[in-house]
Amino acid sequence: MAQYDYLIVGAGLFGAVFAYEATKRGKKCLVIDKRSHIGGNIYTENIEGINVHKYGAHIFHTSDKAIWDYVNQFAEFNNYINSPVASYKDELYNLPFNMNTFSKMWGIKKPSEAKEIIAKQIADLNIGEPANLEEQALKLVGTDVYEKLIKGYTEKQWGRPCSELPSFIIKRLPLRFIYDNNYFNDRYQGIPIGGYTQIAEKMLAGSDVKTDTDYFEFIKENPGIADKTVYTGQIDEFFGYQYGPLEYRSVRFETEVLNEENYQGNAVVNYTHRDIPYTRIIEHKHFEFGKQEKTVISREYSAEWKPGVEPYYPVNNDKNNELYLKYKALGDARKDVIFGGRLGQYKYYDMDKVIAAALECVNEEFN
Repeated sequence: MAQYDYLIVGAGLFGAVFAYEATKRGKKCLVIDKRSHIGGNIYTENIEGINVHKYGAHIFHTSDKAIWDYVNQFAEFNNYINSPVASYKDELYNLPFNMNTFSKMWGIKKPSEAKEIIAKQIADLNIGEPANLEEQALKLVGTDVYEKLIKGYTEKQWGRPCSELPSFIIKRLPLRFIYDNNYFNDRYQGIPIGGYTQIAEKMLAGSDVKTDTDYFEFIKENPGIADKTVYTGQIDEFFGYQYGPLEYRSVRFETEVLNEENYQGNAVVNYTHRDIPYTRIIEHKHFEFGKQEKTVISREYSAEWKPGVEPYYPVNNDKNNELYLKYKALGDARKDVIFGGRLGQYKYYDMDKVIAAALECVNEEFN
């Protein structure tokens, strides 16, 4: 006899939203996660009184008021504005690409001057249909912005030269001809005061939760534990990689406590030169305007993925998208399993889009 209505595999945002909504409707849920904690990639760990984003910087942003109101049930958000800085050799530039960036790069003041320089650089290149990412980026922003702020960072992210990467990865590169360092265009933005873990805790309060639990081992021992499964792990792994593994990029983090109050003066600094091995440094206290005596930084290193390594970013090229459709067909045939989230749907999701997708799934399931 099933003990639960739903077995939810993965205590990240998708699984937590589904569990919260299901329990509100009187359903009994068991949530399992192979990690030692809940929250998935939004998990924040308190170190030296600082909420450390253990799996990389997570800045909540959305233009959907309904989603903003929904997440504000679980935490109070501050007014943090994401304004990264790019470090190239001994030069610092504001991101996203805006008039502060262009003024620093070329010693100009007016938008018309920036537009003229960029247009001339693009015209001089005389690129037709871009054959790769390098040509695509050059055709969008010209040589200076590409060489200093895109090339090295992108090559570290993907582990190969830009000339060997497909052009579709960069469909557009927004150029702002105003003095505005706000990275996102979304109406609502912030960081939960006290970190993200509290959100998952409140969402999962009505469910039974087991961490340090591998789904495949667990289900062998408990085959009839639930009427239905919500699976947020890798869809290809669920089906035993029978068509071969989908490709991902992974990230490695080096986190360090420093005996100083302020290391870099900003939450996010990207290192855009190829010779610096990490892509960026996160100084976590700045997300919540911290005044602690110490600070915590994390260096992020992009890494190749192979089965057994933590997957972070789907590689959504034509080959992988076609392969995913084969796995999706297998998933669609399983009426006892719902596949969701970044790994279950092989799609990069921002946090607001994960919540929206989970709520849509809930609506389909219960209405």
